[in-house]
Amino acid sequence: MWDVGLGELLVIALVAVVFVGPERLPELARQAGRFLHSLKLMATSTRDDLRKELGPEFAELELRDLDPRAFVRKQVMEAMAEAEQEAEREQTRRPGHRALEAGELPPYDHEAT
Repeated sequence: MWDVGLGELLVIALVAVVFVGPERLPELARQAGRFLHSLKLMATSTRDDLRKELGPEFAELELRDLDPRAFVRKQVMEAMAEAEQEAEREQTRRPGHRALEAGELPPYDHEAT
């Protein structure tokens, strides 16, 4: 979720010790943990309410699916898959035509050139 490495965590901890003090730091950490827990519960509740209101066809809905970039990516991938399927169907519709095997050369008419 956040790109915070060990170095950044150490700097944050050092700043917290300096500004808050070592005696109040454990209580502040507990409050932060409780806040994050309540935030997670709120997000889960919101997601469940959204699923319930939208109905059974959206039962597998994830909030990341509502990201416009993910939506566009999904639509493009589906369109590309449909185009590939259409091309495969087109190949099978042509009588007398078959797909070349791996390494097979296409037919060549010496008199046509």
